[in-house]
Amino acid sequence: MTSTNPATRGSVDLIKLVCWAGIAGYVVLKVVRLQQGATLGELFDFGDPSLWGLMVGACVVGLILRSPKIRRAATLIEANETRAVTWSFTTVFTVMAAYYFLRPVRDSMASDWTDAEISQLWTIQFFLSLALVMIYGFACSRIRFRLLVPAVYTFYAVTFALFFFSSSFVTDRVLIDKGFYVWVSLFSLFHLSVFWSFMADTFSLEQSKRLFPFIAAGASAGAAAGPLVVAVIVSDVGNDNLMLLAAGILLLSIPMVLYLQRLKVVDLHNESVQANLGAASMGGKWWQGFQDFATSPYLLTIGLFILLYTAIQTFIYLETNDLLRIYEEREQRTTILALRDAAVNILTFGLGLFVTNRIVKRLGMPWTLALLPVFCALGFVILAMAPILSVLLAVDIARRAGEYGITRPAREMLFTSVDRETRFKTKPVVDVVVYRGGDAWWGGVFAFLSESVALGFAAMSLVGAGVAVAWVASGIYLGRTFNRRARHDEAPVAIARREAAT
Repeated sequence: MTSTNPATRGSVDLIKLVCWAGIAGYVVLKVVRLQQGATLGELFDFGDPSLWGLMVGACVVGLILRSPKIRRAATLIEANETRAVTWSFTTVFTVMAAYYFLRPVRDSMASDWTDAEISQLWTIQFFLSLALVMIYGFACSRIRFRLLVPAVYTFYAVTFALFFFSSSFVTDRVLIDKGFYVWVSLFSLFHLSVFWSFMADTFSLEQSKRLFPFIAAGASAGAAAGPLVVAVIVSDVGNDNLMLLAAGILLLSIPMVLYLQRLKVVDLHNESVQANLGAASMGGKWWQGFQDFATSPYLLTIGLFILLYTAIQTFIYLETNDLLRIYEEREQRTTILALRDAAVNILTFGLGLFVTNRIVKRLGMPWTLALLPVFCALGFVILAMAPILSVLLAVDIARRAGEYGITRPAREMLFTSVDRETRFKTKPVVDVVVYRGGDAWWGGVFAFLSESVALGFAAMSLVGAGVAVAWVASGIYLGRTFNRRARHDEAPVAIARREAAT
């Protein structure tokens, strides 16, 4: 059975027309510049992005969604799902773009502070994150889900606007800047988690298997487009105006969410689909997750692996801040960090699409988990010999892309070998307590070594290399432990299949 749309039959598709016009305009612009003597390197300089390039990317996505044959072949989207998927893609694109408008602004502030001050902020962030996770879990069990998602995004958008207005009226901005730094970090905990809970409430299980990968591409696209736009406009609009722009972009997601709630009924007919918020609500004894974590050697090994990762992340982050201090204007730092974020997300998208699954199959879990630590160890040794910003940024881009595209997906697989109840109760402990606690702990260690012991950049890089070697060992051990648990879990199933066959 095929559905028809009388509104579009026999009429010009305005969206397709606009998309083709945008692509044609981009090609004409490049041809004109080529005739004027521009080289190919100048025409396609990814270090100097343009809004034209971002527009063409949006036009290509638009053409895919408007072409039934391409849409069905490339994305497995059914006709009645097109509007819902398109708006879901656009919503997560918008939310991620808003966050990545703020992230380089936040990170550019850190170079104005000492390592000890940043360590103190991370300690505050750790306790606030823990409290906010509990508050959100309580809200999930008390507030209607229809209102929860718009309420979270509206609340954060209002707070970002308040930071903008506060920065205009307050003379001494140090306290406001530090509050903004911590607040954006808290926002990073929830913006995607809330969105995917909303998607689970919108699409059925069968639809999610087909549609979520395409929708997830919207998150990667937004994470790449946001910092690219920031890199283009920050020198003209300034850091403070980016706060207000991000608040406005985040508010754009509210009508999209409300419209998707309508499409859930009108197009998808998924009235019976309800999000399972049991994982988010903090039911039972509040300390149960901590107890399960502390009494399980396997979970403790996962915790150690993540703790060592936060050490590497902290060393690179603070060393980047040290080298960025040569740029006195925050807008210059914001441009550099925005281009870094864009490069990371473009690489992550490619790794997730083409590489990660093949690496796990070819190398196995132990060496998949050890791959990024090995690279980091080598990267720190190179930094000790060439302690310059360009080398550090290259190592950081590769490190973060490898984390998001390879190590993080493999790390999530580790939780498939524990039961569902343990997974839900201990995952917040790992994601919040261990991760944020590791940031706070290693921030203090780094501040002590750099300011009290007065180790130089090269010496700190060698310390990072030593930590990375320990991280390699923990990754191999954790991967082998996972394999043993997987074989143990599969053995009863294999025996049952052989008995059934005989």
